[in-house]
Amino acid sequence: MLARRFLAILLAAPLLIAAAKAGCARAAELVMFESAGCPYCARWQREIGPIYPKTDEAKRAPLRRVDVASPRPPDLVGIGGIVYTPTFVLIHNGREIGRIVGYGGEEAFWSLLSDLTGKLGDAAPAPPSRTEPPRPAPDTATPIK
Repeated sequence: MLARRFLAILLAAPLLIAAAKAGCARAAELVMFESAGCPYCARWQREIGPIYPKTDEAKRAPLRRVDVASPRPPDLVGIGGIVYTPTFVLIHNGREIGRIVGYGGEEAFWSLLSDLTGKLGDAAPAPPSRTEPPRPAPDTATPIK
């Protein structure tokens, strides 16, 4: 009986290791909070959307799109302060690393994203305070109504 259990574990080990590696590879993700009718979201989609999946950044942090008008996915309920679209939140191991509010063009986006993904090697910061002050409206985002 014990030998059968050991054999089952031994045979399942490669599958468990592969699943663990796959989970680690997707530990970081870039969440794009967007809204229908947002001109900056549409511009991002035209300029960055087609190429993002082909980049090194996408390999480190795959894109996940979330419509702010839909119910928030359970794993993102703790992400607060989404006031403007698009807002890009870099998440690693379930914690926010940083965010980009608005879309001011390709050059600005890639530069800001490079700064964010550079933090992935660092220890994750403490979660933001629930009493953080409101952020000023950027000129490159659409307020959520």
